[in-house]
Formats: sequence, structure tokens, C-alpha cells
Amino acid sequence: MQASTLEICASVLFFLAIIHTFLVSKFEHIADRKVKGSISANIWHFLAEVEVVFGIWALLFIALFIALSGVLPALNYIDSLNFTEPAFVFVIMCIAATRPVILLAEKIISFFAKLLPFSEKMSFYLSALIIGPVLGSFITEPAAMTVTALILLETFYKDQVSLKFKYATIALLFVNVSIGGTLTHFAAPPVLMVASKWNWGTLYMLEHFGYKSLLAIIISTSVYAFHFRSELKGYVKVKKHNDNYLIPKTWKILVHVLFLFLVVYTAHHPKVFIGIFCFFLGFIKITEKYQDPLKIKTSFLVAFFLAGLVTLGSMQSWWLQPLLSKMSDLVLFVGATCLTAITDNAALTYLGSLVELTEESKYALVAGAVAGGGLTVIANAPNPAGFGILKDTFGPDGINPVRLFLYALLPTIIGVLCLLLLPSFNYQF
Repeated sequence: MQASTLEICASVLFFLAIIHTFLVSKFEHIADRKVKGSISANIWHFLAEVEVVFGIWALLFIALFIALSGVLPALNYIDSLNFTEPAFVFVIMCIAATRPVILLAEKIISFFAKLLPFSEKMSFYLSALIIGPVLGSFITEPAAMTVTALILLETFYKDQVSLKFKYATIALLFVNVSIGGTLTHFAAPPVLMVASKWNWGTLYMLEHFGYKSLLAIIISTSVYAFHFRSELKGYVKVKKHNDNYLIPKTWKILVHVLFLFLVVYTAHHPKVFIGIFCFFLGFIKITEKYQDPLKIKTSFLVAFFLAGLVTLGSMQSWWLQPLLSKMSDLVLFVGATCLTAITDNAALTYLGSLVELTEESKYALVAGAVAGGGLTVIANAPNPAGFGILKDTFGPDGINPVRLFLYALLPTIIGVLCLLLLPSFNYQF
């Protein structure tokens, strides 16, 4: 594995960024010991924001790039990168986090919850963490993550629930969303990266991933719901609006769904979906009384996180690509699951698509990548969205990455076993 000086520097900074994500709670404690409002306190608070971690280290890399190669090569490198995914995640988060979309998702989840023979709270929990992630196969994973996290925030995280419950639920959410988007070929980032090149359509995804992913989600969610059954007694507290006039009518919800569909349909064309988003902002202004404030800051920070990940991650092919090409199918599956914990799974599958692989190896790579997508915040592109929405409910220390990893192990193992051991089917229509 021969690498240039810049590639080695990028890899060092990449792993320093990963270490930084594990130290954010320490930085928050340092900030709390400083004079409130002082420059030093604000700097430490800034460093304690997970969403800015990769952006900071990417900026250091670009500065190093300029020092070693000059301004023009650094600008050419930035121009060569594809920032479509960060832009798409920003737009889809803003649309998915609006009141009409959330209300529609709540109605769908409530409908399925009523079919379950359990207490209202447990039924809603099961439905939210099964139906919400599976919706990701149709409205994309970032949108499903945003909608489900906001529903969980209002119905569970604002109640007096244990910290264990919060960690288990967010870990389960990350894992379920990662594998829940694999029923189609356009919704999960790691699948999207290879679907066109490998000619994987929705039928292929249903044959090889469909029921396995759904079964893994149902088993994992049922296990966690049973474990926390004492905290899932009673009724669901859904956010109420004081004035029924402020509840969006059906046509307004349908317009939001239309905007959501148009953005998803044009996901590969940033100039188009950004234009659509501009029209959406106009519609929001016109129907302002039916809207909650847009989640601009949260959406932008998530996009910034992903943009930093793209900037540093693109320089990791010198060691990742040879590593993937030398693995057997089983080792590749396990290796992809483990590597996903320290790098974005979409970047991992993209690098794998540059190597000549057998059909079995292609499946092993993607299945391992989606199975490990809930282990860390950086493992799957939608994870920072859920993290940004729920992090403030974890107290002054925020979300501890180690505890998140530990609580994600069980649903990850269940996902691994389902995707690895269950047979694929060839459907005949």
C-alpha cells in the first residue's frame, strides 16, 4: 500500500477526528470549568459539538494541503469531491422535520400501534421503531431518521425515562434505520453507492435483503421493548396543538409529501433539488401559521458533519481498497461491519465498488456495511441527524460514544445473523 504524504496526513487527521468524537464529553466538562460566556469557554463548547468534529479536522487538512501543494491544487481537490449527499441530507431533513410530515408519520405509526395487543405506550414504541425505519426504504433513510427521532423526542425522551432507556433506544434507532432502508435500491446511502454499477434494483434488494432486514428490526425492537417493559406502561403523550385551526389540513400535508417525493426523486441532481427546496421555502412562508420553525441549524450541522467526512474520507482509499480486495466473503462481511464503525458505510461500499468482486462478495460487503451502521455516529450518514435531535435530552455530558456502541451491539449482532444466515429468495412474478 503506497501512499502519498497528503494521503498519510489525511489518514492521521481522519483517525484523530474519530478520537475527537469520543472526547466531546471531556471537552464539555472543560468548557463548564471556564468563565461562562468567555472566548475560551465558547471554544471548548464548540469543540464539544460532535457535528463540527469532521469539519474542523477537514479544515486542518485543507490548510495542510495548501501548505504542501499550494492553493490551486487544494481548490481542485475540493472541486473534485461530490457533496451531493450532504446537500441532500440538509434539504431532506428540513422538509421531513416539518409539522405536516411529522403528523402524517404519527398517524401511520399510531395506526399500526393500534393493531398490537399491548399497552398504548409499548405498542407505540414498537410501531415507531419498526415502521419508522422501514419508511426509510421509501422516503430515504435521512428523512426516516429525522421523522422517527422527532417522534421519539416528543413521546418518550421528554418523559422521565432512564438513561439506559435513552441509550438503548437511540442505538436501536440507528441500527434499524441502517438496515431498514434496504428494501429498495435508492434509500440507503451504502446501497445507493453501488446499485447503479452493480445493476441492483428494488427487486434484487427484496430478494436478498427484504425479509431479513425486516425480521432483524422486529426481533431487536421486541427484545428491547420487553427489556424496558416497566418503562413502557401507560399512555403515549403526543404533542398537542392548542388551536385546531393550526393543524394542517390534508391538502397541505399532501403538498409536503409531494415536495418530499420530488427531492427524493431528484436526489442525484443537487441543482434541481435545491431549486425545489427554494419553492418549498416559499410554500412554508405562505402557510406559516401551520408550520413549526424549520430545523435549519440542526440540518446544517449534520450536512457540515457529512461534508467534513467526505473531505477526509475520500483520501482513505489507499488503505481501504487493498484491504477489502484481499478478504474472503465471510471475512469481508465481518470486516465491513467492523470498518463501518470507524468510517461512513457509504464510503466503504463505494471503495468496494472500485474492486472486482464476485456476486457473493458484493452482498457480503453491503450487508456487513448496513449491519454495522448503528455502531457509531459516523457509521451511517443519517445517524448525525438523530444524534442532533436527541442529544440535548442526555444531560450535560451529552451522548457517550462508548455507551452508544455497547447498546448498539445486540441489535447489530441480530442484524448480522439475519443477513448472514438466512437464505435469499428469487421471486417469480
